[in-house]
Amino acid sequence: MKKFNFFEFIYIWFRLQSMTVPTHQRKIAKWLYGLWKSEDRKGLLMAFRNSGKSTVVGLFCAWVLYQNSALRILVMAADYSLAKKMVRNVKRIIEQHPLTKGLKPEHLEQWASDQFTVNRDSELRDPSMLAKGIGANITGLRADIIICDDVEVPKNCDTSQKREELRQRLDELDYILTPGGMQLYIGTPHTYYTIYRTKYEPELKEQKPYLLGFHSLKLPILDAKGNSVWPERFDKEKIASIRIRSGENKFRSQMMLEAVNITDSRLRPELLQAYDGRLETITSNGKEVLKIGGKKMVSASCWWDPSFGSTNGDNSVIACVFNDGEGGYWLHDIEYIKIDTALQTNRAEAQCQKVIEFLRRNYVPSVRVEANGIGKFLPSILRQMLKTEGLKIAVMEMYSTSNKEQRILEAYDVILAAGALHANNKIWQTPFIEELREWTPNGCLHDDGVDAVAGCLLSEPVRLPQVPDFPGVPIKPSWTGGKAFKAQTKFEI
Repeated sequence: MKKFNFFEFIYIWFRLQSMTVPTHQRKIAKWLYGLWKSEDRKGLLMAFRNSGKSTVVGLFCAWVLYQNSALRILVMAADYSLAKKMVRNVKRIIEQHPLTKGLKPEHLEQWASDQFTVNRDSELRDPSMLAKGIGANITGLRADIIICDDVEVPKNCDTSQKREELRQRLDELDYILTPGGMQLYIGTPHTYYTIYRTKYEPELKEQKPYLLGFHSLKLPILDAKGNSVWPERFDKEKIASIRIRSGENKFRSQMMLEAVNITDSRLRPELLQAYDGRLETITSNGKEVLKIGGKKMVSASCWWDPSFGSTNGDNSVIACVFNDGEGGYWLHDIEYIKIDTALQTNRAEAQCQKVIEFLRRNYVPSVRVEANGIGKFLPSILRQMLKTEGLKIAVMEMYSTSNKEQRILEAYDVILAAGALHANNKIWQTPFIEELREWTPNGCLHDDGVDAVAGCLLSEPVRLPQVPDFPGVPIKPSWTGGKAFKAQTKFEI
């Protein structure tokens, strides 16, 4: 007996519900059918919230079981209750659809709320459809179709560590899927660093998008002309109301399917002015001048926020910012200091040595060291090591007493809004950009780089005063405007 195709299956269902199939749901159905018929059955479906995508996917699951009752479907979601909801939806369709009523088993134990097994000729260990949460044990399972339904949610993707754990759990699905099986991701992005990427993004640090090569369908609430794709349910007034109530970033994420920070971060990396210039020093009229990309710098600020990372996981970060004298700030370098704990070395001296290398390559005349906590004994060590290497760089101890969140806002808000903060392209290859994007006044897991740069921005830039010439004293040019000299001290006490 000839089986009905997917479009006929859907049409019958909607007619029974006295409903018509919206245009965007027809697109979803066509895409799912094409994915099922293709050789590479890996897909990503992103559609705006309340678009009915779960309804269409549920119909698809019922249809494939109608086509082949021996198939096994695994539904995974961040929340177990959401996965069960998908299973219940498919059960309801099988019970009510005229083409699938014969699939319902006679024994109730095969018709549970989180799993069921349809009438089938094959004797298989796994049920026809099974619901699991993302943290559940799935060892030993096998599935011909795996549906990842909203596996990314705010609570499991708001830090880089949680995102890495999510990816590791999803990697286990490769051992569950049978050869030639179908893997379908359904969801909306909840972070700028979402797993729902199928192509390389140059600005991201990750080398490989998690769903690289997956076929994708993306259906935002507004089309290219700004019109609603479902005007019967979401007219312009309704969409405007959602935008106001949810906030711009959440609207862009959940309704327009853009990968943004859903928490409406105050500090947006998009406001940084990227540049590719190098530090250059030239001597003019006996004075050393420092330039970045041909633009003269007149002062500098450097801040070191030290940490050994053994107790709270904080990073030890040093950053330097130059000032061009015209209101422009130039974040030229930032380093997250890493020390190999396996080496039998003095960790304090090892960090100070890396700081010295940073100061030397960036020509900074001074460094401020946050002396709270472990930083209280590092300035003296750093001074001694600088003296040993013959470097005349001032080391100043700084004690932070103000609220850190308020201090960061004071440092960045106005400068970012004015477009006055420039950042070297290499900064995008550090954790600083991710920290900036995900920072909120309510706190976050890591903001060490953001805090170090804030220290630079709030510090008074160092510009050494002019020093008069002394007869017979050799002068060493300095880009900051001062002249280093050695005084004659042959007198006896």
